[in-house]
Amino acid sequence: MILLQSHSRFLLQTLLNRVQNLDKGIELDYHWVEFDDVRYHIQVSVKNPLHVLLSVSLPTPPPETAFVSGLPLGALEAIKIAYSGFVQVLDPPRDGFNLTLKLNLSKLPPDEEYKHAILIKVASVREVVLGAPLRLILKGLGSRMSANNIDRLVALVHRSKESFFLVPQAEKVTVVFPMRFKDSIDIVLATSFLQEFVEARRTAGLNSAPLCLWSPTPPLELKGAPAEALSANAGFVTIVIFPRHVEGKKLDRTVWSLSTFYAYVSYHVKCSEGFMHTRMRRRVESLIQALDRAKPNADNSKKTGNSASFKRLSLKEGRASWK
Repeated sequence: MILLQSHSRFLLQTLLNRVQNLDKGIELDYHWVEFDDVRYHIQVSVKNPLHVLLSVSLPTPPPETAFVSGLPLGALEAIKIAYSGFVQVLDPPRDGFNLTLKLNLSKLPPDEEYKHAILIKVASVREVVLGAPLRLILKGLGSRMSANNIDRLVALVHRSKESFFLVPQAEKVTVVFPMRFKDSIDIVLATSFLQEFVEARRTAGLNSAPLCLWSPTPPLELKGAPAEALSANAGFVTIVIFPRHVEGKKLDRTVWSLSTFYAYVSYHVKCSEGFMHTRMRRRVESLIQALDRAKPNADNSKKTGNSASFKRLSLKEGRASWK
């Protein structure tokens, strides 16, 4: 299965092109939208070619999630830690956006590998911002520190007006995803995919993976959740994270995988649907070819005494017809 990359490929390519052509006064003004309704806007003016303005619009948060000044809890602190030295947070952000960053390209290090790593981190701004509250909770689990919200239901935004839920505990964090799809075919495929996803966890090679469960009804962990969050036409996925899953570098991978779980499932559902459509089209084409071969051929046919027509077969075709 394909895992989504944490950085925006278009944003990274745009930044790399800008860094490689600092001596050229090129004006940039790009808008684009990526999965889960995350919208970007990047600007570079001819007057200030070393400064890049990057604005990010996040999914509309549902009422149960906690946003501070238009950003998830802990996002501002995470931005300052990740981009200290060459990124300035503009307050207020550009109209229609939750965050605007001012990048000073002249402060990038001369080392090419280090510079590339920093630009990848900038292109991963979505992970830094939306994953900030999740990172705080999982980091507390990894360090065995008791959180203030222990055993309390925490809602985090991951799509427009939709959230997933966490229940932090001393030795584990339970994550619950209500899975919703608009198309009836997507609902059927997603339900089947999620059930197989849970079954795959039981194989011998995945014993160390997080515990994964699926149910058509809300699990007990969602007791106290808003009524709107309890409606999910593709069921509920429960993933249990233990300290071993957030040790060292595993923390970043776990945060990204959980933050984009719905997009991961949706991507594979659409791929499955496209694959089945391709197989169906090929099958129809083969049936049409068979029908075309069955039509009488005027050039190779002769009339019998009672006006019936027949097609002259080759020796190979004649033998095949008797099998």
